Amino acid sequence: MAVRIPVIVIASFIFAVNIKSFVHTGGLIPGGAAGLTLLIQEIFLKFLGVSIPYTPVNILINAVPVYIGFKFIGRRFTALSCVVIVLSSLLTDIIPAYTVTKDILLISVFGGLINGAAISLCLLVDATSGGTDFISIFLSERNGIDSFNIILLFNACILTVAGLLFSWDKALYSIIFQFVSTMTIRMLYRKYQQTTLFIVTGDPSRICSLIYELTHHGATIIEGEGSYGHDEKKVIYSVVSSNEVNKVVSAVREAEPEAFVNVLHTERVSGRFYRVPKD
Repeated sequence: MAVRIPVIVIASFIFAVNIKSFVHTGGLIPGGAAGLTLLIQEIFLKFLGVSIPYTPVNILINAVPVYIGFKFIGRRFTALSCVVIVLSSLLTDIIPAYTVTKDILLISVFGGLINGAAISLCLLVDATSGGTDFISIFLSERNGIDSFNIILLFNACILTVAGLLFSWDKALYSIIFQFVSTMTIRMLYRKYQQTTLFIVTGDPSRICSLIYELTHHGATIIEGEGSYGHDEKKVIYSVVSSNEVNKVVSAVREAEPEAFVNVLHTERVSGRFYRVPKD
């Protein structure tokens, strides 16, 4: 907890600065709860001539995702996420606007990078920025799939509405922003991505025990035969989280330098797959 709080405070500040410096300057509508909040603000301002604050709208939009978080994901995880939601919202209303650049393409790319980095910071300490992050994690844990692409699709719907009501140019640039943000998250945070390991070994019991000790994941031992020397081999098949791969491979190489390891990306896992509890 001593590390989590400072990190989510920093992430909340980055969120707010990004909105006030990049998003507002470019007139972008990013995805998620933040994008929906900004879209509602724009609608009220353009069609009703009323300027509404960011904080109450963003908190209201996050009500349902927060309920999902408390019920299905974890109380401590959701409580920390609520801190991010409230703090980033308040800072967005408080921090003055600052223009870094007026180049819309630079805003879309670097704003997306900063947004993705801030979300990754939250995820790395078991919190989220709220909104669709809760839904994505819920689907990832229940269905065993990397569901960040679902977020991208949901956000595309928000941006379509923005394009119909305002400017298609800004909506398309917002898609670039969201795509860069999503790719940044996928690169920095890989907990919900799985990797398949095939390990050809002469000591399967030791390697299986090592995998379980490091990851709590099981393995299957397959009988094999070397095609060149026709000697008996054992092939270990296991699926682990992508953020665990490097430590497993390093441990296998240290335990048995002559072992052959093949690492494959896993599209989806169905069945029992151990995940570290949120609480």
